[in-house]
Amino acid sequence: MELPALLTLAVIVAVLATLAMTRIAADVILMTALTFLVISGILTPQEALAGFANTGVMTIATLYVVAAGLKETGAIRWIAHRLLGQPENVRHAQLRVLAPVSGLSAFMNNTTVVAMFIPAIQEWAQRLKLPPSKLLLPLSYAAILGGTCTLIGTSTNLVVDGLLQSRKDVSLGMFELAWVGVPVLFIGGGFLWLLADRLLPDRQGVLEQLEQAREYCVEVNVEPKGPLPGKTIAEAGLRSLAHGYLAEIERDGRLMTVVPPDTELKADDILIFIGAPECARELRRIHGLKPANGDVQKLDIAHHRRCLVEAVVGPDFAGLHQTVRESRFRSRFQAVILSISRAGRRLPGKVGDIRLQMGDTLLLETAQEFVEQYRYRKDFLLVSALNDSTPPDFRKAPLALGILASMVAVSALGLLSILEAALLASGAMLFTRCLTASKARRYVDLSVLVVIAASFSLGAAMDKTGAASQIASWLMFTNSMAPWLALALVYLMTVVFTELITNNASAVLMFPIAMAVAEQLGVNFMPFAIAIMFAASASFMTPIGYQTNLMVLGPGGYRMSDYFRLGAPLSVVVAITSITLIPLVWGF
Repeated sequence: MELPALLTLAVIVAVLATLAMTRIAADVILMTALTFLVISGILTPQEALAGFANTGVMTIATLYVVAAGLKETGAIRWIAHRLLGQPENVRHAQLRVLAPVSGLSAFMNNTTVVAMFIPAIQEWAQRLKLPPSKLLLPLSYAAILGGTCTLIGTSTNLVVDGLLQSRKDVSLGMFELAWVGVPVLFIGGGFLWLLADRLLPDRQGVLEQLEQAREYCVEVNVEPKGPLPGKTIAEAGLRSLAHGYLAEIERDGRLMTVVPPDTELKADDILIFIGAPECARELRRIHGLKPANGDVQKLDIAHHRRCLVEAVVGPDFAGLHQTVRESRFRSRFQAVILSISRAGRRLPGKVGDIRLQMGDTLLLETAQEFVEQYRYRKDFLLVSALNDSTPPDFRKAPLALGILASMVAVSALGLLSILEAALLASGAMLFTRCLTASKARRYVDLSVLVVIAASFSLGAAMDKTGAASQIASWLMFTNSMAPWLALALVYLMTVVFTELITNNASAVLMFPIAMAVAEQLGVNFMPFAIAIMFAASASFMTPIGYQTNLMVLGPGGYRMSDYFRLGAPLSVVVAITSITLIPLVWGF
């Protein structure tokens, strides 16, 4: 083996070891490796940067914006609440999670689907008195399985498709993977439905400790033209929120202090909730509720620029010892006080009549710029924003779903490529104001894009130096190896790499090796490319191999052993199904 190939292999081994054994960010590790390959002369600058212009990378970037539009309009949450329903037991609940999540993840970024379903399932589990540990890991696995059904279902599929376009001048259709993906989904989903209840623990999330939070009293109004009038408290999903509870209802000037779950909501009811500041954030996401404080409607701030902020009254606050109304708080600060907490306890009564004291914690609805504007002003001791507290614009949810459906349709019919359809869809999301340009930039995960693009260049170095061919020779032992056995070995190596590092990096690193294996055997390369797609997505045994697995770790209260107990047999089931079907669809 020549020196360039040895150096490339050394770099690959160093990258894998550093990713698996340290906490250094993956994009930093891969860019460092890329820099070494350029300085050593193995890659030219043009070759090193080619990954950043790959169609797969660009498609992933634009799909981030499409997914952001669906999240900002509350479309996913709207779907979740309608599909989850009222199951009779844990297994029925798991089925209600598996079906919609796998369906949505076939057309959306898995991370976005899981991020939107986690709070919905937490609230749902509390309302049904089910342990979230029985539902959240199946949520992640369902998103992974559903993503294997279409080309845009996972970033890994797009990455490998981009490699096929650049190296082999071959492109996959939108639903071409469904020949294997749909059976994998049904067999893997059936396995989860049958055994997840037995194999998963009965455990609560690590953060479900509401009593330790600051307590507020939050009042919201039932909109007359919204979807809630006529529904019961339970049907509206208000019985048991993750961060608060419904204490009272004010109706026609009378106070209902006992609120059974079958109480029917009426137009203009004022619902009084008690809970942590996050309770206000939850209520803002429920279509048909609005703040009961009329001053909120008078704020001269666009809907998409509003957020929730906590501010602690300082000794130099201009309205100290005055009532909120006397202090002219709204006109002075362009913010509305939703609730007040004193010494960690809620203050009852009308907010406008409460006299402000030093140390009071105010829950505000205001502009996103409020924190920077008043962080160092003498009026407040502390100012902090609640994450992800901008209310969804539910009016545009049908529009966002229509844009997604149009993107899938024009791509599936072959009218436009995946990239062209995604570019048009992301532009439509911005043009129709489903989200703003500034928010779109924040949703694009640059670190993921850098990892993928840099991995492309590492794969190119393996091809250029002959390192991929050498690894392929070691892998096969002999040129007379049966193609299906070589396919199984490629699949197994990809799964191992995925569990140790990340799905996209493992796919890109294994691609040149798989192509070299096919070339040395003299067989069709397509089964090996498809095997990488499925194997790189089949990360079920650890929380680090796939981002959605890590996202449910804390909310589900999981341990590493929980992933292996359910994920190991699921990996075997998916592997057998994939390796059996792939050669039948894409022959050797």
